[in-house]
Formats: sequence, structure tokens, C-alpha cells
Amino acid sequence: MSNNGTAILKRIGELGVVLVVRCETEEEAVQGIRAVVAGGIKAVEITFTVPGAPGVIRRVKRDLGDAVLLGAGTVLTPEEAEDAVDAGALYLIAPNADEKVIGAAKRLGVPIIPGAFTPTEVVRAWDMGADAVKVFPASVGGPAYIRALRAPLPHIPLVPTGGVDEHTVGDFLRAGAFAVGAGGALFDHKRLRAKDYAGMTDVAKRFMAALRAARDQ
Repeated sequence: MSNNGTAILKRIGELGVVLVVRCETEEEAVQGIRAVVAGGIKAVEITFTVPGAPGVIRRVKRDLGDAVLLGAGTVLTPEEAEDAVDAGALYLIAPNADEKVIGAAKRLGVPIIPGAFTPTEVVRAWDMGADAVKVFPASVGGPAYIRALRAPLPHIPLVPTGGVDEHTVGDFLRAGAFAVGAGGALFDHKRLRAKDYAGMTDVAKRFMAALRAARDQ
């Protein structure tokens, strides 16, 4: 990983949360991201389940620029990794650990956070070159599971994703998470379809308040 990549990974840890964007259209993505960013969330992962994901990444980069630390998620192939970085993604995240995708990230010089769940999978992802490991689905074991993983694996930065909301983020961070990934709790599809952007901003503000409170303890 390049020096810039190291700085980006450090920044993700400092920010503490990555917004996971899943929606049906580019317009939903852009407007929803604006609303959540207004609430204080600064790292954004546009997943490849969003139609035309590279184009969405390009537009968000153009529209929001340095206001967001922009990455791509659900990156399942080396081709998607290349398309994401070409569009402006600064880091890559996946639900699984694929050696080819990790290798592509290394060639491209960007941080890669692949997914794993069991201790064996976490260590295997780390050994393949992960810069941090996404623990998914974190809703299954909750903060107690992250704490248990951290005991024998304190050297591996863990990013629990799934089941993280304003009520649980503090517990995940206190359990030793490097950062968390949060999707539905922040990028709520009902609010998005209702164009309740103020509501999305308010949820993001409460999420960030809980995150800061946990970090200050």
C-alpha cells in the first residue's frame, strides 16, 4: 500500500464510520449521501449493487469533492476494483476475501478491507494482504463477538458491519473496533423514497454523537 493509502486507512480509523450506500438510482445515492454527510458522516462507500456504480462514484466525487472520503464496496472482481479506482474510489471494501481482488487493490495502491467472519477467515484475509478486515455480518455476534475476536488478534484492525446503528455503535467501538460500517441505519430506504433528507441528517447527527461519546470515554 502506498503512503497515501496508509493515510487513507488511518483517516477511516479516525472518522470511525463508513456509510454503506445501497439504493436503486444515481439520484437517490447523491441526495442521500448529501443528507448523511450533512449530519457529520465523512467516509462513504458506494457499493457495486448500486446501478452504474462507477458513474455514481464519479458524480459524488465531482459534486462533493473533499467533503467525503470516497470508497467502493461490494467489490467482487478485479475488474470492479479497477473500475472503482478509475472512477475515483480511494479504498475498496468487500463482503468476502478474494485473493484476486486483494491483489488488484495492491496493484492499484489502494487500501482493501475484505470481509470475513470466523477467526480462521479473519486471519486468512489478513495473510492475503488485507489492510483491515470487515467483520460481516456483525449483527450475528454483536459487540461481544468483536471483543472475543480482538483478544487473540489485537494486531488486525476490525471493521464490524451489519447491525450497527446509533444504539450499538458505541458498544462496537468500546469492544475494540477500528471503525464500523453502517448502511440501513443511516441510509434508510423509507426516508430516502420519502425524500426525508432532514430525517436522514438527524439520524446521522445522533449516530455521530454516540460515536464521539464512546471515543471520549
